[in-house]
Amino acid sequence: MAEVTTKAPLSERLRTRSNILLIVSLISGAATHGYHVFKYPLYITDEGIYVQQAWAVLREGSLSPYTYFYDHAPFGWLVMAAWANILPGQFEAFGNPINTVRALMVVAHVISTGLLFAIVRRFCGSSAGAFLACFIFNFSPLAVYYQRQVLLDNLMVVWLLLAVYLVARNSDRVVTAIGSGLAFGLALVTKENAVFFVPAVAYMAHRYSTGPSRRFQTSFWWFGLTIPVAFYVLFAQLRNELLPSGLNFDLNAPQRNHVSLLYTIWWQSNRTGVSGRELFIRLLENSWMSRDPLILIGGVIAVGIVLMLWWNDRSRTGYLIAALMALGYGIYMARGSVLLDFYIVPLLPVLAMNVGLVYGTMAKLVPRTLQVAVTTAIVGAALVVPGAYFLAYNTQNEVQVHDLYHLQVTPLQVQQIDWVRENIPANSRIIIDDDIWTSLHDQKPYFPRAHSHFKAASDPAVRDKLFRKNWQNIDYVVMSNKMRQAMERNNTAGAEEWMLQAIDQHSERVWDLNRGNIHLSVYRIVN
Repeated sequence: MAEVTTKAPLSERLRTRSNILLIVSLISGAATHGYHVFKYPLYITDEGIYVQQAWAVLREGSLSPYTYFYDHAPFGWLVMAAWANILPGQFEAFGNPINTVRALMVVAHVISTGLLFAIVRRFCGSSAGAFLACFIFNFSPLAVYYQRQVLLDNLMVVWLLLAVYLVARNSDRVVTAIGSGLAFGLALVTKENAVFFVPAVAYMAHRYSTGPSRRFQTSFWWFGLTIPVAFYVLFAQLRNELLPSGLNFDLNAPQRNHVSLLYTIWWQSNRTGVSGRELFIRLLENSWMSRDPLILIGGVIAVGIVLMLWWNDRSRTGYLIAALMALGYGIYMARGSVLLDFYIVPLLPVLAMNVGLVYGTMAKLVPRTLQVAVTTAIVGAALVVPGAYFLAYNTQNEVQVHDLYHLQVTPLQVQQIDWVRENIPANSRIIIDDDIWTSLHDQKPYFPRAHSHFKAASDPAVRDKLFRKNWQNIDYVVMSNKMRQAMERNNTAGAEEWMLQAIDQHSERVWDLNRGNIHLSVYRIVN
């Protein structure tokens, strides 16, 4: 008798197809971010700062090797410290401290990819839309460039997407609401700019609460959010560092007696420099658009379309949430304040989310076979067209693999560290940039008197006790890429003048390395 076979139910086949697309998204995210992560891009100052603070947690039981002045909430580098603590070799597990924590950034990205896939699929019911959103998030050169770096923003995105995903599950359980609120609270104490997503996600928590426990779900979402924030405030209060001494919030007068959480928040909210809008336009033109105009232009267009789709069908609450998240953070970016180039990071998954929703909505209008063909064509074009997501033009106008996957720049910084170890006495008084701080303090020979130029200019224990604000007390200056520009920007009221004087008037260059726009050097100060 012939064997009778039956087709799997449609729902089972769709689930299998969706799981395959999810697995492909996770693997491709690990590949694009993990391959070459230790070689490109250059280590930057902020990476060094966060890693040295994680180092202080493990090695010194403190939140910073210097005075912690609440410039950022500490949960991000507590996670980094926990990551290093479980690894054999701890901070040296992947060759050097920044590499070790960059490996954590790859893990964080893969988790974010899985959450993004689940959110888009939940919002629009399309695995094709979820896959395209993750493809953009995984392959965008703008995303890969910043998401490889040790940035608090990358960890904040994980908690943000987790908060959205938990609400999107549309569960009637109060425990899900409090879990989402707690995740969002952890986002806030990882990087404070998560606050600009509060209106969208809070509205989502309200709209998605259903059933007789709706009021409790909304209330407990807020309760969960306040738990990490309350612990942070309580920590400052127990250290008598919540309020400034004498309730003095005068930004023109330095803090007396002790640092203050509320004073720092007031200072952060009143920071000025280049006009925020002017700086936003400058970063948009010279940094973000040059790396990936597709995600920015396409994402903005997608936000407008998503809003129209929601307007035509108000039951698509997830569409409104995705658009509001993009608009809320976008307004923050363009509003006019101090900006750094990597502040774009939290916007990238949200823009990809909106693109995925648009594509998922369109994909449902055509047969599945055509969905596969169109999706394959889009992905293929992005990977084979020069100037898109995998191939690029070099300075000779030749097609090559994108710099992200072949250019080796961090080994140059490793050479600099090796030279310092081999040629400079360990007890020397050295001015450095933060990107090499942990390497010089975590591995023998230790350089306990190597300090960043920022701390040498601002921390009394370093400036007044070790260097005494005198160039004659400097033995060496180890210059990293663009450190000189940072010193000149930070030289307000002559804060770094004595260090610049040492370099310009009393030094001899004993080592240097120049490759393209990378300039590294070591100066010996001649007394």
